[in-house]
Amino acid sequence: MLRGTTANRLYYIAVAFLLILGAAALAAPWIAPHDPVAQDVENRFHAPSWLHPLGTDNFGRDVLSRIIFGSRSALLVGIVSVSIATTLGMIVGLTAGLGGSWTDNTLMLVMDSLLSFPTILLAITVVSFLGYGLLQVMLAIGIIYSPVFARMVRAETLALRHEGYVEASRALGTPVLKIVFKHIVPNLLGRVIVQGSITFALSVVVEASLSYLGLGTQPPTPSWGLMLKDSRNYLVQAPWMALYPGLAIALTVLCFNIIGDTLSERLNPRLQKK
Repeated sequence: MLRGTTANRLYYIAVAFLLILGAAALAAPWIAPHDPVAQDVENRFHAPSWLHPLGTDNFGRDVLSRIIFGSRSALLVGIVSVSIATTLGMIVGLTAGLGGSWTDNTLMLVMDSLLSFPTILLAITVVSFLGYGLLQVMLAIGIIYSPVFARMVRAETLALRHEGYVEASRALGTPVLKIVFKHIVPNLLGRVIVQGSITFALSVVVEASLSYLGLGTQPPTPSWGLMLKDSRNYLVQAPWMALYPGLAIALTVLCFNIIGDTLSERLNPRLQKK
């Protein structure tokens, strides 16, 4: 009981944190204390103070303001890339699960080929092909994680297609699209939502990694990954430059993972019965 209570508390804390982060991202122009790209050379490496609660960086820019504006890039990449991955994955998974053996084998071979590459290496390859920038990063991450959704949707579709109500609909001559949206997709949503929350966390890490490597968000646009990149030469002189954006990434990823784990338990009928 204590374990369940603690898990629920962590879940609500994670939800509250992400809601606050989302609100801060939307209201960034009004709540950020300073212009995130304004340079003040005279106040370089200014330690945390009342004027700059999280200090300033090597160009005298306010770290707190850059973290607030950087949350926009992180959340936008997560939302768009997960939407792309979910859409592509569901289309491929449903087609493979409902199609013939040749279609199934061909599509899964393509998905398995994408999964065989390391995530960051594949992301770098895709971004290098599409070009550098936030839009390219979102497309790359969406393509990279679509096989995860495709395999999951295919497995569930193969199980659901043999259920009695699906076979009865087929016998009655119900169109395939109607069967998909009426019987199959509603039964997939739970697992898709869980996987989406986990993929969201992974997308934040990949976006920060690509920005750190100079392939993602381009200066002077604030990004948590770029902030870590700028701080690597000043870890001793100004440790807050790396500490706070690193905490922002870690807490955001942790909250999405907590939500994903909690939803996987709540949406699992076997665990609910217990």
